Amino acid sequence: MDTNAQTVLGWSDLSEGISWEVPSPENIFPAFQEANFSPKMKALEGKKVVITGYLLVLDSQQSIYLLSKNPMASCFFCGNGGPETVLDLKFVEKPSFVMDELLSVEGILYLNENNPNACYYRIEDADAISFK
Repeated sequence: MDTNAQTVLGWSDLSEGISWEVPSPENIFPAFQEANFSPKMKALEGKKVVITGYLLVLDSQQSIYLLSKNPMASCFFCGNGGPETVLDLKFVEKPSFVMDELLSVEGILYLNENNPNACYYRIEDADAISFK
């Protein structure tokens, strides 16, 4: 992985790069808050980035992956942090990593402002290296 050609992100970049609007009462997904991204994050959309975190595998077929600031036992689903502490991963090839493995992931960053069925951040064309 050549990190000279991409922006290296930290989890603080993701938390500082987003704010939320309280949904209106007529919103059909009242629990979903629409995201407002900072100019810095908007400038990174569609660009290559690298970020390090823990791999979360969300299904038994091992086809849905997230990268988390924290391991599964302390991720935001369990009360630590918020939705800005995870991002969707779309790998180029199915990875052979395991749950909670610490990885550096490289790929193209995309932002989600209004889809309640996805994370606010997504990395596509993802490739990763493990720290094992």
